[in-house]
Amino acid sequence: MKKIILSAAVMISATVFGQRAQKGDLQLNAGLALPHRYAENVGLYAGLDYGVHNDVTVGVEGRFGGKDYDGNNRGSWIGLGVNGNYHFNTLMGIPNKYDFYAGLTVGFNSFNFDHPNNPDYRDPHKSEPGVSAQVGGRYYFNNNFGLNAEANAGGVFNGGKIGISYKF
Repeated sequence: MKKIILSAAVMISATVFGQRAQKGDLQLNAGLALPHRYAENVGLYAGLDYGVHNDVTVGVEGRFGGKDYDGNNRGSWIGLGVNGNYHFNTLMGIPNKYDFYAGLTVGFNSFNFDHPNNPDYRDPHKSEPGVSAQVGGRYYFNNNFGLNAEANAGGVFNGGKIGISYKF
């Protein structure tokens, strides 16, 4: 009887703790986008990930940022992308309350620089498509809510991001 009670307690506690996104799960991520090569400042990001396999997610993401350069001049950027990530939990035997992943993002950045004293001025940054690589991780407090951090390098999203993840 003690073994049955102990087994039941272990199974219940395993379901109470967080679970990474798996096949069929939809997850919302949002937070701060860390310095980017276009605006060199902190912006905002939001995205959705969908589990197509227990170890693979695909998603969409948007980022936005702006910067005042000298009181008169303002720059802003918008980035949109689609991503794919491989999650290493199964391969490395990592508990599901942690989620470590790496992948690629394909997207487009648009940069706008407003120079009121010279409306014909064109900043050397331009709107362009590109590819970036990312590596990141999440920690889930429960089955739905967690914190995330990610580092990015490449032509679309650079810098990184920190924020929250909510799994539906």
